[in-house]
Amino acid sequence: MLLPITREKAELIEVVRITDPIRHFGSEDLTGDEVALWGAPRTDRILALIGGLPDSELHRCFSPGWGIRVHGADGLLFQLAFCFSCHGVRLWGPGVPDQQKGLHGFDPDSAPARELLQQFRDAGSAGSG
Repeated sequence: MLLPITREKAELIEVVRITDPIRHFGSEDLTGDEVALWGAPRTDRILALIGGLPDSELHRCFSPGWGIRVHGADGLLFQLAFCFSCHGVRLWGPGVPDQQKGLHGFDPDSAPARELLQQFRDAGSAGSG
């Protein structure tokens, strides 16, 4: 998946367990339970996983369960909401060029996607205990 150039400014990732997935198709903000904050070097590793997600055909549901807010020194860069069922990820935010905003397909069965989902689940488990 192609990430915006602002990914180079990323310093912090907020991991969000999305509690109301239907609202995330066109909302301006990513809402849900914040389960983790990841800084360097983990930020770079997670963004590399996302950047390495292979493309796939989108299905119809887009009911995301996980999301991230990516921050730089000056604030929010971009947000991503992931639906591992429909192979869709929504990319939006102030650091995203218009031509990159919107839904993109990814292969949820790929090694990077499986690793990313495990990272999300581990964060959610740690945050709930």
